[in-house]
Amino acid sequence: MNRRELLLAASALPLLGMGGVTSRALAQGTAELAIGVIYPMSGPSAQAGVDAGHASETAAEIINNAFDFDLITAADAGLPGLGGVKVKLIFADHQGDPQKGRAEAERLITQDKVVALAGCYYSSVTATVSAVAERYKIPFLCADSSSPSLQRKKQKYFFRPAAHDEMFSAAMFNFLDAQRKKGHKIETLALIYEDTVFGVDSATIQRKLAGERGYKVATEVKYRASSPSLTAEVQQLKSADPDVLMPSTYTTDAILLVKTMAELGYRPKNIVAQAAGFSEQVTFDAVGDKLVGAISRASFSLDLAAKRPFIGKVNDMFKTRAGRDLNDNTSRELMGLLVLADAINRAKSTNGDQIREALAATDIPGTRTIMPWPRITFDAEGQNPDAYPVLLQYDGERLITVFPADVAVAPPIWPMNR
Repeated sequence: MNRRELLLAASALPLLGMGGVTSRALAQGTAELAIGVIYPMSGPSAQAGVDAGHASETAAEIINNAFDFDLITAADAGLPGLGGVKVKLIFADHQGDPQKGRAEAERLITQDKVVALAGCYYSSVTATVSAVAERYKIPFLCADSSSPSLQRKKQKYFFRPAAHDEMFSAAMFNFLDAQRKKGHKIETLALIYEDTVFGVDSATIQRKLAGERGYKVATEVKYRASSPSLTAEVQQLKSADPDVLMPSTYTTDAILLVKTMAELGYRPKNIVAQAAGFSEQVTFDAVGDKLVGAISRASFSLDLAAKRPFIGKVNDMFKTRAGRDLNDNTSRELMGLLVLADAINRAKSTNGDQIREALAATDIPGTRTIMPWPRITFDAEGQNPDAYPVLLQYDGERLITVFPADVAVAPPIWPMNR
């Protein structure tokens, strides 16, 4: 399915009292505010796109209705700054293709008259879509793409509430350092990563951090994304036999990697993954029996619901749609749309420059989010510097927070394969 539209409020509000709302805010001639949402809804990462759709729909439900919990945009039905206008999401499928993403962004802006864009899972697609948004002076909310190079393009309309891979990788190495201090032997690492912006940027950062922190990269394996076979690559990893395997892969490749390791009899001593495919439920459904003890960096921990009960309520809303809990990706996608809607509401306008100014002025305490961050603000590059990551470990049934110590609910299993 290349395009689908979801109407997320049945009732349209009258135009009276809407002040700064322009024709761009109106979807199909009604008093609805249109936001373009671009994800891979077909192709090898279709499940990630479908889940992103569920996360986006859940965010719109929170925005368009009133709830009795202290989460941004939840208290009022619609956007009071624009007279209670409801949000309508217009979905587009980029199919994992940056050029398709570019074309879909153009269509959403010029034909559907969206006031902002959000997406895109693949960092390579985010690069093209954010460039289109910049050209049209339309705010782009980078919900989940984590390449640090994205915010360094000096784009005025680019905003990312979540961490980038330098921040994620630093947390991963902080964890390794902590394990060393406990007396665990960690000397060698192996990097395996796909040949996309995401994979290459991740490996570049991890290579640098390994040198700075005193770890030896025993082998580094770069492979073609969506490769039909990873046999040669796994043989190289098995031969190196590192203390920690650090993969940066999307879902289809993550499943293939784990299956190939099992077929070739390679059991990594430890896995500390750059999320992506190692944060998706579909991966654990397919090969979870081979991933007990695997660790992944993350932006989100459902364990935090014990301190903020509304996180559990939001998770239940998402789970009703998706049949699974929020994870690293879907939590960022949901929270990103709430941040965007909050800015539009404060801007009291659908003008791109005014929304951009409201985004730049964002200052949201972490307690009003579903994330384990102290706050959401944006620096001059549109990056939230306070998006502190956590590390989660799969215990065979669920992902449990094991780092940092102040939010951990259990000590890590180390090594994962004893």
